[in-house]
Amino acid sequence: MLLNKFEKFLQSVDLNVYREKYRPIKIVEMDLPKEIQAIAMLYQVYWDQKKFLNYDDFYKEYLKKYKTEIEAFRQKITMCKDCFYRGLPARIYRTWASIITQIHAGYVAESVFGDETVVMSAELDHQGADFQVMYRGKVLNYQVKKESFSGEVRRGKGGVKNKIEGEFIDINYEVPSSDYFENPKKKDGEYKLPYLRFIENKELKRFPNGFVVFTPFPFEKKKKEIDQLK
Repeated sequence: MLLNKFEKFLQSVDLNVYREKYRPIKIVEMDLPKEIQAIAMLYQVYWDQKKFLNYDDFYKEYLKKYKTEIEAFRQKITMCKDCFYRGLPARIYRTWASIITQIHAGYVAESVFGDETVVMSAELDHQGADFQVMYRGKVLNYQVKKESFSGEVRRGKGGVKNKIEGEFIDINYEVPSSDYFENPKKKDGEYKLPYLRFIENKELKRFPNGFVVFTPFPFEKKKKEIDQLK
């Protein structure tokens, strides 16, 4: 089953190593032109081709595919070669970690709604949906809504929802700092609120390596709602 295979892949990623390596590096933070963005390739590799590459291998493939365009962009912004190629992998890693989490949600949705019910692509992403489910005549446009525990909501696709048909559904993605999992209790023995909120959330689960992913719950709930209409 593809979902199980993808979950094994996610659990094999050493997030701590990548975080330590890339978190301090924020050199290439400007908007990247569409021709060198990694989003389309991420969907092609992990969703269309079902190739579950680790980040280092994906980044090598990305550099190989867009070598000419990437170098043209570096020269255009007149950034030194050393700085740019030190900052670029950190920038692409942040996109990689975010998108493969969304792709996992697509595999979870497919396990609930059935084979060939889920569509995912860069084009759909630009139109306002992280992935689309077609089930019993209904079109469901799922959008991952990332929310910090300070209440800040980060959404990148607002205002474009009218471009595609179907119902739009937000699924909330809240990730407490890893500190809360390492030290979940306060001095008085009570669980800290962010940790408590997370473990009581039926829609999310956390792998031992720190990856937070969606459970089948939100999709099963929607499927049941549609099934009851028939």
